[in-house]
Amino acid sequence: MSDEELDDLEEEPRRRRPRRDDNGGGDSDRGGRGGRRRDDSDDDSGRGGRGGRGGRRFGRRAKISPLYSDPNFRLDYKDPETLRRFITDHGKIRPRRQTGLYARDQRRLAREVKRARHLALLPFTGAHVRET
Repeated sequence: MSDEELDDLEEEPRRRRPRRDDNGGGDSDRGGRGGRRRDDSDDDSGRGGRGGRGGRRFGRRAKISPLYSDPNFRLDYKDPETLRRFITDHGKIRPRRQTGLYARDQRRLAREVKRARHLALLPFTGAHVRET
C-alpha cells in the first residue's frame, strides 16, 4: 500500500453500529422489546403504576387459622354449612392461600369435605347444587 492509500484509510471514520435507545432498542413508540415501560401506567387502580397488584411491599401478613381463632369452630363432615365456607361455587375445595388454614388443617378439611360428599351432604360439582 502506498502512503496515499494509508492516509485515505486514516481519514475515513470508522462506522459504528447504531446504538440502542434507553428503552431496550427497537421501535421507540412500542417500548423496546415488547415489554411494558415503567412510566406507562394505563391502569386506573391508583396503585402508582404497579400493574394489577398493589398492596404490601414486603411479604405477607401472618395468617391466623380460623380453627384456632374461634374455640367453638370445628371441622366435621356432619356440618355441611361450615364446610361450604371452604368450597367454591363450582364445588372445588379452596386452596390453602385462600382458606388461611395450616397445612395439616387443610388436609383435614379435604378429608372432611370428601366424607361429606360421599354421604351426599355436599355436592361434587356446582351442577349438583339444587335451586331451592
